[in-house]
Amino acid sequence: MISKTSQSRRDFIAKSGSLLAGSFLIHPVSEALTLFDRPGEKMRIALVGTGVRGCSMFGRDVVRTYGDLVEFVGLSDKNEGRLKYAKEFIGVDCPLYLDFDQMLSEAKPDVLIVTTMDSTHHQFIIKGLNSGINVISEKPMTTDEFKCQSILDAERKSGKKLIVTFNYRYSPHRQKLYELLRAGEIGDLTSVDFHWYLDIHHGADYFRRWHRRKEFGGSLLVHKSTHHFDLLNWWINSDPEEVFAYGSLEFYGKKGPFRHSTCRGCPHASNCDFFWDITKNEHLVKLYTENEQYDGYHRDGCVFRDDVDIYDKMAVQIKYKNAVQVSYSLTTYSPYEGYRIAFNGTKGRLEAWIKERQPWDEKAEDEIHLTKNFGEREIITIPHGGGGHGGGDTRLKDKLFKDPNMADPWRQSAGSRDGAMSILVGIAARNSIEQKKPIRIEDLTDIELKESGRGA
Repeated sequence: MISKTSQSRRDFIAKSGSLLAGSFLIHPVSEALTLFDRPGEKMRIALVGTGVRGCSMFGRDVVRTYGDLVEFVGLSDKNEGRLKYAKEFIGVDCPLYLDFDQMLSEAKPDVLIVTTMDSTHHQFIIKGLNSGINVISEKPMTTDEFKCQSILDAERKSGKKLIVTFNYRYSPHRQKLYELLRAGEIGDLTSVDFHWYLDIHHGADYFRRWHRRKEFGGSLLVHKSTHHFDLLNWWINSDPEEVFAYGSLEFYGKKGPFRHSTCRGCPHASNCDFFWDITKNEHLVKLYTENEQYDGYHRDGCVFRDDVDIYDKMAVQIKYKNAVQVSYSLTTYSPYEGYRIAFNGTKGRLEAWIKERQPWDEKAEDEIHLTKNFGEREIITIPHGGGGHGGGDTRLKDKLFKDPNMADPWRQSAGSRDGAMSILVGIAARNSIEQKKPIRIEDLTDIELKESGRGA
């Protein structure tokens, strides 16, 4: 028998309501993750890194939605032209700084937002913390275990706090999976199958940008998969213990049939399925193309360039402290975008196939399938949330800027430890591929791993 229910099942609410009363659902440092607490005053924000994410999600969107609550007191970037355009695009009237240290000294922000290239996150996070400023960092927190340890040391010494923006935690569909697992719907969790597919548009774009080099983004196992590994750590409610991985470059980079430096001026444009005309996007032209003379960065790099050294297919095995096992994969050249996930438990199975972008039917809701051992199968429908990342962006920013003291019953606020544990899985996977051996998480930093417990 198959039944179809909405997000608000009465029996589940009754069950989850009683669980909410238990302290184990409250993030142990949720209060410490409140970065600003001066009622009636505006949060003074400084932003470093004025690329697409900085300009849009943490720039113009914040000004337009929370302008009565926040005030930008400084923007910083190494690219003078991009910095000037960012000020106009975001819609602020604040000083611009090529010198980041000068911005910290003169602007005196309450909060620093870091949206620079991944490999430089640690520099700005550490300087912000050492200056007595709370920090919000775009994911990933950083790109290797040594920079990660430096960030952890700086936070401990400074007494200030770092929040990592894991917006996926806030989307209604992923929160529902968390709720179902916490409610024990499939008993004790034993294993997870998690397979993510980037399509030939989004996936290919990583190979055009600076992300194509390990030295800048740490590979997609760090830059992209940090989202996925954070979700796994959050859902499983335990720390990863050991990682073994395979990865290779078999589609992009040198594997391509031909190549050029950029799509602009490419002699193979008429024959290349991946040709992309950046000049049709006015925002990207003004942000990047018109400012190439300042730093030499080309946003429309060829996906088949010889300098591509990240993997385009990856398979990872993860063992958790509470004995849960995970099989994860990431493919970057699929015909559609989304993921399949299945949680296996002692009493049943919880699974979903989420289509984030596809060339056929678009639905306004996601489905979660709950199948009980020796029982019925239930389909739970979750309406899409408004805004980016399945509604996660809006809910995350509400927590950061609108109501920092907002209750956090589902542990969606993520601090430095969460940021570290997510990237350490990706770093361990990358190290495993390069060293051809399993990597233990405890060997990477001084974080003491926690078992927590199966299921809840």
